[in-house]
Amino acid sequence: MKKALIFQGGWDGHEPQLVSKRFGDILEKEGFKVDIYDHLECLEDLDTLLALDIIVACWTGGQLTREQSENVSKAVASGVGLAGCHGGMCDAFRNDTQWQFMTGGQWVSHPGGGDVTYKVNIASKSDPLVADLEDFSVTSEHYYLHVDPAIEVLATTRFPAVAYFNIANKPIDMPVIWTKMWGRGRVFYNSLGHNDDVFDKSPNSQVIMRRGMLWAAEGKAYTEANKLTTEPFENEAPMY
Repeated sequence: MKKALIFQGGWDGHEPQLVSKRFGDILEKEGFKVDIYDHLECLEDLDTLLALDIIVACWTGGQLTREQSENVSKAVASGVGLAGCHGGMCDAFRNDTQWQFMTGGQWVSHPGGGDVTYKVNIASKSDPLVADLEDFSVTSEHYYLHVDPAIEVLATTRFPAVAYFNIANKPIDMPVIWTKMWGRGRVFYNSLGHNDDVFDKSPNSQVIMRRGMLWAAEGKAYTEANKLTTEPFENEAPMY
């Protein structure tokens, strides 16, 4: 049976318990054994993490120890998938640059607060994670992120949508949903999800989240079937 670990916590405003339950239910319906933890100590046993198919992050803010950060990095690099949404993944552990490097981005602002209505534009209609889906509207926080240029962008949104200091710059298309690789591991991120009900009010966001988690988890089986290792990516440079 495929295994998933979800760790939930941090700022309660992002409803980590509700979001974690939603994601856990999705994965259980797909045949995963899902363990949900409300502490970060679950990241301290590297062997346990290496045996997973996917890690799902639902933790806003907070701080990882060096051991916890290195363990997640090594597990994902070995082929374990990593997925998450909104601040639960890309506004987690703000002081951990390795986490930001691995996940592909970091939240910096949401101009207009939580009541902005904006369009999510599918950017890569040939990608199976968003195939057959149309652009859709969301009323929620409009996430402005600093992103890794290596990410594969699946959906974008246009800034500015409201008047704020960034309006003095040219209009830009900000990534909303992306994938990237970390060693052998597949990483998936969706910036939607400030409140759990976003996935009900904008159903395409849940469709993409489900597909993204499954895609990330499939990397483990591919790695094992092809007997791939992390050796091509390893070096002796310290993480910090």
